[in-house]
Amino acid sequence: MAMASERVSLWTREGALAALILFQAICASFFLVDVLEDIRDTGHFSVLLNVELFANLGLMGAIVVEARVLWAMLRRQAMSDRALSAAQGAMAELMESQFRSWGLTTSEADVASFTIKGFSIAETAELRGSSEATVKSHLNAVYRKAGVSGRAQLVSVFVEELFEGPIGRGAKPQQPGV
Repeated sequence: MAMASERVSLWTREGALAALILFQAICASFFLVDVLEDIRDTGHFSVLLNVELFANLGLMGAIVVEARVLWAMLRRQAMSDRALSAAQGAMAELMESQFRSWGLTTSEADVASFTIKGFSIAETAELRGSSEATVKSHLNAVYRKAGVSGRAQLVSVFVEELFEGPIGRGAKPQQPGV
């Protein structure tokens, strides 16, 4: 699968595990060849050769288990990454749709996005290259148009959407101070 090759590199935890599994496979191959040569040289199995053979089989079994666990971990990670990406896209679409329904200007929507993401007024002003007074002015317009009294209520509009479904389904507009 493509996701396995994208996710595995030597600089990740997964890459380190893959390298360790590969090293163990090389060691197991070396030990297996050694045991087979000892059996060929002696012509029979001894207690020591049996112990070495079973230890080697145990190592090979562990390698198979480790490889399967790593593969499952990579698949779960890829699925989680896809789900997170979809959720981020859905949240962005939800925000854009709600901003349009509130009639926010482009600047107000920009400020609202930064606010919902948790940026302070000063950080938002710096990121937008505007003054804090301008950001505050935009925020007041956002709060008024959204029918909320502040940052917490603005964020809660979207949090409620995540937990309860679309805003339009039976939700009542929030009134300032409620």
